[in-house]
Amino acid sequence: MKLITYNVNGIRAAFTKDFLGWLKTADPDIICIQESKAGNDQIDIESLEKAGYHSYWHSAVKKGYSGVGIASKIKPNYVEYGCGIESYDNEGRIIRADFDGFSVISVYVPSASNIERLEFKMQFCHDFLEYIKNLKKEIPNLIISGDFNICHQAIDIHNPVGLKNTSGFLPMEREWMTNFIEECELIDTFRLFNNEPDNYTWWSYRQNARANNKGWRLDYNFASYSLKDKLSRAVILKEAVHSDHCPALIEFNL
Repeated sequence: MKLITYNVNGIRAAFTKDFLGWLKTADPDIICIQESKAGNDQIDIESLEKAGYHSYWHSAVKKGYSGVGIASKIKPNYVEYGCGIESYDNEGRIIRADFDGFSVISVYVPSASNIERLEFKMQFCHDFLEYIKNLKKEIPNLIISGDFNICHQAIDIHNPVGLKNTSGFLPMEREWMTNFIEECELIDTFRLFNNEPDNYTWWSYRQNARANNKGWRLDYNFASYSLKDKLSRAVILKEAVHSDHCPALIEFNL
């Protein structure tokens, strides 16, 4: 099976850049979307159905903001919208699809442009860690895919020294991700297969950052440790240019 996570920075804008043509070529079995920035009535669900996908969307209350989705060739047994915490669910941050033997979560961790939002982000991270720990008691085989808005290690960012005091690479954020991986017994699937530098999933639109590969690795496919032997490949699809992010793909055999 092929699974892709992709922060599209607006699903409607992505559709105008031939997202659907790209999706048919990439041909994932499951795709996790973040930052859809659209209500269900604004998403071309019919075109996704014609392409062979059942799609499910958890939109923010605020128009044109946040939002997550999962599209799958296999119809899920169950879809859970949100995590039961109103402040997060109002922003459309989490959606889960349950399949035979495993579940997939699409998550969009908040970014932090000021102190207030950094506090909100860190509270979300704390609550999300606890949510996953509890969920794993019921569903041990999890794939958690999305934009975490955090670079975990120095290898994951183009300028670790200069950006050490910038949200997305703060010590508290990086420490949280270490704890998240360890306490929830997860694998950073990309690093399971690739320990090379200069692999990023997001670039600023400013200063020609993408052309110069001045990027950040913010997008992850985490998998339960129990799935390690089922994983066969993990790559970053930097050729896809519908967004300031690019997709990250894993292949696994269940």
